[in-house]
Amino acid sequence: MGVIGFSSYTSFLCSPKSINVCGSNQRRVFAMTTTLPVKSVEGEEEGGRVKLSGDSFIRPHLRNLSPYQPILPFEVLSTRLGRKPEDIIKLDANENPYGPPPEVFEALGTMKFPYIYPDPESRRLRAALADDSGLESDYILAGCGADELIDLIMRCVLDPGDKIVDCPPTFTMYEFDANVNGAAVLKVPRNPDFSLNVDHIAKVVEEEKPKCIFLTSPNNPDGSIISDDILLKILQLPILVVLDEAYIEFSGVESRMKWVKKHENLIVLRTFSKRAALAGLRVGYGAFPLSMIEYLWRAKQPYNVSVAAEVAACAALQNPLYLENVKEALVRERDRLFKLLKEVPFLNPFPSYSNFILCEVTSGRDAKKLKEDLAKMGLMIRHYDKKELKGYVRVSVGKPEHTDALMKCLSAIQ
Repeated sequence: MGVIGFSSYTSFLCSPKSINVCGSNQRRVFAMTTTLPVKSVEGEEEGGRVKLSGDSFIRPHLRNLSPYQPILPFEVLSTRLGRKPEDIIKLDANENPYGPPPEVFEALGTMKFPYIYPDPESRRLRAALADDSGLESDYILAGCGADELIDLIMRCVLDPGDKIVDCPPTFTMYEFDANVNGAAVLKVPRNPDFSLNVDHIAKVVEEEKPKCIFLTSPNNPDGSIISDDILLKILQLPILVVLDEAYIEFSGVESRMKWVKKHENLIVLRTFSKRAALAGLRVGYGAFPLSMIEYLWRAKQPYNVSVAAEVAACAALQNPLYLENVKEALVRERDRLFKLLKEVPFLNPFPSYSNFILCEVTSGRDAKKLKEDLAKMGLMIRHYDKKELKGYVRVSVGKPEHTDALMKCLSAIQ
């Protein structure tokens, strides 16, 4: 699980030694000595000298870290499949196929100062988000995608060896970032209907004393949502709750961003990737209790949201009608896609409150082969190797013509 054993901080016993440099009129330099034993750098001996190996500098727990498996972009898929990008239908990464509002393209084309570092506080964006969400900007922190904020939260909250609660199947970045940060991952599997096992969560919190739990609503990859009652029960536990609302716009449920004003142990994360189709520009944001956000401001990278990203996000928020129309179009198409997938004899789709549908592959069909067969026809869907989702595929909601192409390909496979 990527846990590193660290000695107690009290073992770092330092004593200052004063060293005079070039006479008494010079500034005195203090060297700090420690009782902590010095560990030599690993390497091979060559001619009596140690030949250093680059990986000897890497933190031990990272040497066995499995890399995150991202979705391939159009350019790579085009080369691998031997097809033009425009001949590939991408239903594997929950991207918004309608693209951002026209104001985004206009704003990006007229950027005045791309050669100047961006505002480290993203003031203009946070003000726009405050108007959009109804939550004051003091509670809001922007990031290079919500992924950056997930990692930032862990760096600020977790000491090496601390524990987090993960509820698979869910977004795998939580487990990945925990491993990167040297934390242990306590897995509390979801119920067969993908709902949270709250009693088990409470038991794990009581017995294992984890620092935080990561929840997603709607959950990726099944599209289920967390009710207010369930969330309130979890918030009563002595644990930091990080609620990822990347897909909240498609759910018909109001965001819980404002809840951070009442709950000191709640963080809510949002993104522009799905709602505003800005996945390629990486813009995310979070709502934090005021008692906590101060420390994330201290620890974040100073210029984490680029000029282009902030300009695009602000422009997108200027056209809420476009965003609403696109959302409604995707929700309508989700409902149509679900009905059509139910008619496929070897698929069992699950109801979804998001812009994707999870399907169990039945009738003895192999889920991985299904994905590969569709890819040969230029249509990409998501397949999972994780044991919790073995035998499942996930289909992103696209435009009506994308749904038509998918059903045609599935019919050909039958």
